[in-house]
Amino acid sequence: MVVEYIRYKVPSTDAQTFEKDYATAGDILGMSEHCLSYELSRCVDEPGSYVVRIEWDSIDGHMQGFRHSDVFQRFFAVIRPYVNQIEEMRHYEPLSAH
Repeated sequence: MVVEYIRYKVPSTDAQTFEKDYATAGDILGMSEHCLSYELSRCVDEPGSYVVRIEWDSIDGHMQGFRHSDVFQRFFAVIRPYVNQIEEMRHYEPLSAH
């Protein structure tokens, strides 16, 4: 398993639409056999900052399986307006949990 974190900086005027669109995008992510779970969080200290956390079965599952699927095309169509607001997008390997 690998965890992808995507950090967004969203203007307050777009926040409500962003959250609604990501709810739709999350439903689409759930259709992918490679997506294990998904979470959208808003920063309490800076409400325009969001983190998307996606658990993938593997990097190949994400980058090859998902990204080359029809599900990705549907997902990307929903989030496309926010791509320029991405501050970071990286994969992480979980090491421990408490």
